[in-house]
Formats: sequence, structure tokens, C-alpha cells
Amino acid sequence: MTSMKPNFAPFAAKMRAENLPEIVIRTFEHYYVQLAEGRTGLIPEAEIRPVASLPDAETFGPELAAAGQAALFKTVLLKLNGGLGTGMGLERAKSLLVVKEGLTFLDVIARQAIHVGVPLVLMNSFVTRDDSLAALRPYDELARRIPFDFVQHKVPKIAQTDLSPIVWPADPELEWCPPGHGDIYTALVTCGMLAALLAAGIEYAFVANADNLGACIDPAILGYFVTHRLPFLMEVADRTAADHKGGHLARRVEDGRLILRESAQCPAKDMDVFQDIARHRYFNSNNLWLNLPALDALLAAKAGVLGLPMIRNSKTVDPRDPHSTPVYQLETAMGAAIGLFEGAGAVRVPRTRFAPVKSCDDLLAVRSDAYVLTDDYRIVPNPARTLGPLVVSLDGRYYKLIDDLEARFPYGPPSLVACERLSVKGDVRFGRDVVCRGAVKIVNASPEQATIPDAERLEG
Repeated sequence: MTSMKPNFAPFAAKMRAENLPEIVIRTFEHYYVQLAEGRTGLIPEAEIRPVASLPDAETFGPELAAAGQAALFKTVLLKLNGGLGTGMGLERAKSLLVVKEGLTFLDVIARQAIHVGVPLVLMNSFVTRDDSLAALRPYDELARRIPFDFVQHKVPKIAQTDLSPIVWPADPELEWCPPGHGDIYTALVTCGMLAALLAAGIEYAFVANADNLGACIDPAILGYFVTHRLPFLMEVADRTAADHKGGHLARRVEDGRLILRESAQCPAKDMDVFQDIARHRYFNSNNLWLNLPALDALLAAKAGVLGLPMIRNSKTVDPRDPHSTPVYQLETAMGAAIGLFEGAGAVRVPRTRFAPVKSCDDLLAVRSDAYVLTDDYRIVPNPARTLGPLVVSLDGRYYKLIDDLEARFPYGPPSLVACERLSVKGDVRFGRDVVCRGAVKIVNASPEQATIPDAERLEG
């Protein structure tokens, strides 16, 4: 895009009319000016170099676990809970879905916090807040030294033609968008949560997505974080072929600092190198450890505007209508803060700490006996399983939405503990006590629904 003279006044007026805090307005202006000046937020391959090796959490010994245990009283579990799960047909927080043994994501998260003995805080959106707080109300054991949640902000969508605030009378709510999870740092300040945490003696925060139940507080990693006095620590995992599109860790050529590069920040000419998992070996799990006094000091030094790298996303104002007005949505990634903290670090973690549920395929796998719920409320691969990661591929025409999934698996998932891959094409309803072994492929080419009988054994 060509550069244009920034005209931020209409945005400032629109945001003040919504009673958005001044720090949010100044932060959005920071990115809007970059957009108007023609900056894209792209990070060329020539400006970075790969990360060759990292400390490995699987080698951390009992001394680090002991240091982490000693620091738990100064630690909070912070979960990002703003997503509605609209891609799965939900109109409420995805964390309220039942995931295992009758427990929702939020039930499991609450019990993880209680087991470890740390406070739980949610970063909600306006649409997830009420239901999520109601779901936590029965948990009297949760530490209540601090509020249960704070709310992320919203920012205007920008018309691509003239960089003005989009106007959409048919649905004014579509004029706004989330600013990405990088908003966590601004929201911590504007909602008073950062001040409340510090006043309560909390110095460390473990931050992760609510749909990633592999992301729980690990005392050994906390011990490493505390012992090395790091201001910021990112958990990364080995990239596989399935992760080639995900954001990866790198070092800036300019100063050697660690940075995060998302796919939306990669120039088209460098995309082959971006997806080279042998060159860029580590992807961001979105599990982060924050030193809260260090964050407070950095925010103060930058007058509340951290200046995370901008991500410019091209969308349409109505995401359900590809022919509606093209807009830009300006976002930031919370992991990108790794490039702002002097001395920030990263650590390699096992794949079990990255198990997000993004689709009904993922949900069916996690609900099945291929995964178990441990006594400390972690969801991990079943120890009886001798195969690699389970791959579930369901026909999106019939299984994309949660109601459709549950209608076709009315008795719950089949046994998948001995299954390597389950692929279903067409409309198929599963009976009770079905068992799948090895690589199972089911195809129903008929327009009529097919049924797998009760107690059927499927293999190959």
C-alpha cells in the first residue's frame, strides 16, 4: 500500500464515544500511524537468523522444581478466555464446552489452580465474561485475594480504501474487532489488574490459552524462570510438518534479541523459508511466563504503549460475507513482547504442553480414551497408548459444528487408544462401544446417513 497522511482524529472520537481508556487510544494510534505511513509489519528473512538450540525443560532437575515450589505463593495462573468458539458453532465461551469426564475446560483449569495452590485470573471478552464468572462461582477453594478476571479491549476496523473508520449500519458491532492477545499488557493496566496483583505480592504470571489444557503450571519451569531472574520467558516446542504455518522463534540480526515472527508478518517471497521447519526449529506455544515488576517497569518507561510489532490483517467488515467492504484489522501477539524485554528467554518444552482444541476433530480426540485426566487435572496421552499422536479428520460438512458432532456420536467417542488415525468422509453416525484400531478410514458416499453398529470393531 502507498503511504497516506495519518488522520487519526475520527478514530479518537469514535473510541472516546465508546469510553475506551486513553492508553488504548494512544496504543491504537501508534499502529494506525504505522499503517498510514505504508508500513506493513513484515519481518524479512534477511533481518533475522534461526535459533540453533535452547534450554530443554525435559532436562530440568529437582532443584529447579524445588525453587518453583517455593515461588508458587508469588505466582498467578492467567488464562486467555476471550474466544467464543464460533468456528465450532458456539455462541458462548469455548471454555464452557465439556471436554473430559463431564468437566468443562474451565472446570479443569479451576481444579488445576486449586491443586497447585495459585490464584486463577481470566482475561475475558465482553461476550465471555458473565457466563465464565458464573461457572467459577461454585469453586470456593479458588484463592480470592484478587479479582477473578479483567476484560480485553476492542478497536475500530479500518476501511482499506481511505484508512477511515469503517461504518456498517447493518450491524454496528462489526465496526469493531479484538486487537489480538497482545492487548493483554494494556488491559492489565487499564483494568487495574496489574496493580492489584503487585499489591497482593504476586510477582510471576503464567499465561496460556484457555483451550490448551496441556498448559499448566510446571514448578521446574517456574524455578528456571525465577532462578535465572528472567523478565519474560516463552515456551516453545519443536516444529513438525503440521506446524509449518505457525509463528516461529528467531533472533534479530541487528542486536541478537529473540523475536517472534507470525505468518502474517512474513513477506510472500520468504514464505518457503518461513515454513522450513529444519531452519526455524521452534514454534511459539503461546505459554508465557511474565515477571510482573519487570512488566510494570517497562510499561512505565514507555508511558503505557509497549509498541509490540504490528500485524496487519486484511479482512472484510462482515467475516461471513466475502463481498463486504475490505478492511484492515490491526493486531498484536502477546508473544512478540519477547523482543522488548532485555534478557528475555525461551525454553523448549515437550509437545504435551501444547494441546489446544481448535476444532471438533481435536475435541473428539481429547474426549476419547486416547487421552486421560490425571489426578492433578492435566489432560495427557493415555500411558497405555503405544502409537504416535492421534490424528482425527472428520468431514467438515457433517462434523464441523458441536451440535452436529454430538448428534453423530450420541454415546461419546469410539475407543481410540489403539487408533493411529481416524478419517470419516460423509455422514456417519456411531453406535455405542465402537472400537477403532490402527488407521481407520470410513467413507459414506451415499446422501443417506450411515450407521456404525454398537460394539463394532473397525480396523483399516
